[in-house]
Amino acid sequence: MRLTRPTLLLLLLTGLLLFFALGNHHLQGSTESRVAGIAMQMQVSGDWVTPSLLNEPFLEKPPLSLWLDATAINLFGGELWAVRLTSALAGLACVMLLYVVLRRMGRPVAMAWTAAAMLATMASFWDNARQVGEDALLTLGVTLALLAFYQASRHVRLRLGSWLLFAAGIAIATLSKGVLGLALPGVVIFVYLLCQSLIDKRLVLRDWLRPALFTLVGLIPLLIWLCVLYQRGGLHAVGEVLWTNSVGRFSGSFVEAGHYEPFYYYLRKLPESFLPWNLLTYLGLWHFRKHLRNNPYLLFFCVWLVAQFVLLNIASSKRIVYLMALTPAAAVIAAEYAGVVLAWLRAHSQRSAIARFLSDYHRPLAVTVLVGVVATYLGAALWAPRADRAESFQPVAAHVIRLQAEGKQVALLKPDERLGAVVFYSQQLQHTLDSTAQLQAFLAASPDHIAVVEDPVIPGLPLTVVDKVSVGRHHYYFVSLATLDPGQ
Repeated sequence: MRLTRPTLLLLLLTGLLLFFALGNHHLQGSTESRVAGIAMQMQVSGDWVTPSLLNEPFLEKPPLSLWLDATAINLFGGELWAVRLTSALAGLACVMLLYVVLRRMGRPVAMAWTAAAMLATMASFWDNARQVGEDALLTLGVTLALLAFYQASRHVRLRLGSWLLFAAGIAIATLSKGVLGLALPGVVIFVYLLCQSLIDKRLVLRDWLRPALFTLVGLIPLLIWLCVLYQRGGLHAVGEVLWTNSVGRFSGSFVEAGHYEPFYYYLRKLPESFLPWNLLTYLGLWHFRKHLRNNPYLLFFCVWLVAQFVLLNIASSKRIVYLMALTPAAAVIAAEYAGVVLAWLRAHSQRSAIARFLSDYHRPLAVTVLVGVVATYLGAALWAPRADRAESFQPVAAHVIRLQAEGKQVALLKPDERLGAVVFYSQQLQHTLDSTAQLQAFLAASPDHIAVVEDPVIPGLPLTVVDKVSVGRHHYYFVSLATLDPGQ
């Protein structure tokens, strides 16, 4: 990648958006608390094969993002910005990748830069690229796989470099989100090749076999990890990753996963999905529908957006964060349609003063809009700590750490994933209890033993509430065994 002035400007802009005030707020919500806790437990325990949360195997996702988060913790310590570093770097790489590949496709600098800048400033992309989690890395893998596939597929002769990049994208995506990392690029490739076959009225077997072959190559890292996991946890552990947490989420059989929404969930979320460029995206999809037959480039990005959207709608488990993988395609469509609008303004500039003004001053107007959007995001980053009070579980962790510093032994009774924050902030493994019998034995062992429970009323077990910490609607009680009055 040549470091030209537009490239450098895009790099600086994206870096500012994704890294500014990255560590100024605590872990927020269940996802950040869970993933950061697993990464810290991985680093502390030294077990990099089986991800664990509060001493229980956590096999909902493959461990690539956890490996990178744990590595960042090892290098920089348990800093908030360090555990978010993987997502931010993945977001930065995704933006720069989109710009470079669009330029190699022959798109003008202005269009490629606009698409990349729109991606960096899409609300769902920006927000998730600044959080602890797997979705930014998944988006990078899907983007790399699909862009490399398109480049490779446009040439009759084998382009080994592009196909190896495609395999690398599949490896990143599947090691981040398992089967979903295969399904998201897979559905796009399948629909695109099907459309091309119907348009050309012929089936070229080579076009189908090459992506299938290099997909198998891309699955090798995941298969290696699954083999090692099988040696540790047997077929049950592998089934947890591939079936329960992947197929089960899609079909709805994995009830514990939650996030089950009606079929129209994503339709309801469309107005906010690709803010602030969502209108350009939707109008672009409608406008380009008549050009897809003769334009493989537009066909590919429209298929990317629509095919993944349909797939996500079919799945039972739905979250707006899943739409992040669609944002690169949405950005390209929005940028291309912005070019169409500009061409229309130029064509009508002689007959309309408004069109002439917008056409003549489109660059300063675009810069003004972009500066406004960037300033809004930077302001949101500065205000992020305001959400700590309602969404951060750091106060629970701080209370545990204080009690441990006073010589108390603290145990967590059937802790939910949010208490992964305790592991992260304490930077040590925590004692957990699985049953009422274990709780009773632990508290009875010493008056200095304190347990953290979500319900202080347990039939047959007299408890004294020592303290209470609330985070939003979640309440955590610090309890000890009640001492009975000798006179009773």
